[in-house]
Amino acid sequence: MFKNRQAAAEQLAEALSDLKGQNPLILAIPRGAVPMGALLAERLEGELDVVLVRKFAAPGQPEFAIGAIDEQGRVYLAPHAARLGISDSHLQEQQRQQLALIRSRRLRYTPNRPPISVTGRTVVVLDDGIATGSTMLAALQTLRAQHPRALIAATPVAAPDSVERIKLATDRFCCLLTPPEFQAVGQFYRDFPQIGDYEVIALLNPAAANA
Repeated sequence: MFKNRQAAAEQLAEALSDLKGQNPLILAIPRGAVPMGALLAERLEGELDVVLVRKFAAPGQPEFAIGAIDEQGRVYLAPHAARLGISDSHLQEQQRQQLALIRSRRLRYTPNRPPISVTGRTVVVLDDGIATGSTMLAALQTLRAQHPRALIAATPVAAPDSVERIKLATDRFCCLLTPPEFQAVGQFYRDFPQIGDYEVIALLNPAAANA
């Protein structure tokens, strides 16, 4: 159990302290991981940006991920998606909706600059918790294609079923807890508030926020 996201990020910063001096690029998955990413970037003397991916939800189950899509429109489907018999029309609708949301978020979050290039960088992909792993895996796949020097996934807590798939997609996986009783990310935080777009924008554009 973590007190809050900040406390979890402090522990991750300690676990990744060997990255200090490498100017790591911290790519947070919005919105919950962005405040954590800001702290990590400060502690590790790196840069902060977001990686925009959105999960595909199962029909009638908005919290149950069956896959995800990245900013370039590439789709990752989780292994269990085929077993559920998800229709092509549902997947196409999810693709349309989620890609539109990703593009809208990019315009809001970093309107005055493109995404920071990952090529040749040590990259840490950060989320505040991992359940099915679909979102993290989609992020890792799209970033791997951009040739980072090292690709690291980091999270305070992950479902045990997701761990091996993520390890295979990364050069390093930093995870503090893999509890067998995992049901939802929020159960492992005493304080787990929603993070709004305003906070994300302020953290990604500090100069504008302080103007």
